[in-house]
Amino acid sequence: MSNNITLAAVKKHPLVVSLLEGANRYLGVIGFTEHGHRHANLVSNIAQNVLTHLKYTERLAELAAVAGYLHDVGNVISRVDHGISSSNIAIMILRDINMDPDEITEIVGAIGNHEEEIGDPVSAVAAALILADKSDVHRSRVRNPNMVMFDIHDRVNYAAEKSFLRVDAEKRIITLEITIDTTISQVMEYFEIFLSRMVISRRAAKFLECNFSLMINDHKLL
Repeated sequence: MSNNITLAAVKKHPLVVSLLEGANRYLGVIGFTEHGHRHANLVSNIAQNVLTHLKYTERLAELAAVAGYLHDVGNVISRVDHGISSSNIAIMILRDINMDPDEITEIVGAIGNHEEEIGDPVSAVAAALILADKSDVHRSRVRNPNMVMFDIHDRVNYAAEKSFLRVDAEKRIITLEITIDTTISQVMEYFEIFLSRMVISRRAAKFLECNFSLMINDHKLL
């Protein structure tokens, strides 16, 4: 089997395209923020960049990119335990395009551990995926801005004007930098719904031998 399967090849798979669109559509029906191609591309890019900045191999960074792109496809089945569903789907897709079995194992182990409720940073790829996924807080994910005053998740995301995951390889610090419009949502509301995400992000950074920091409106909170 080939061990040079790229992210580009994964993106071209017709089932991947359909699954991402379906998962995003179904989550929209039950009121969740955007989880489609935009989120998949962003998480993929950030996960790859994390390992690249920390001087991991180019191939491992590519595997993190693939994991980031596929991590939410299981939402097409159910939001509950979607990390496990996504892993099972990823195995099928990656076998279909003849990816090396060891690389498939690396990717699906990361995908299956990206949920903060049940996941753990079991590898560098998993840690990068966790950090990338939890950093995507932004108003562009909100589907119905007219509802932001009624739903705290939409309100916090809509208030987030900018988010950026900064990796300082020399100081071994990974910082999530967020700009929040406090006229829409207070900083405390961010912690109210995202504390568990910050906990697993800290554990992920630790696995990568880094410290995790959170900056909101230029104030260090973690």
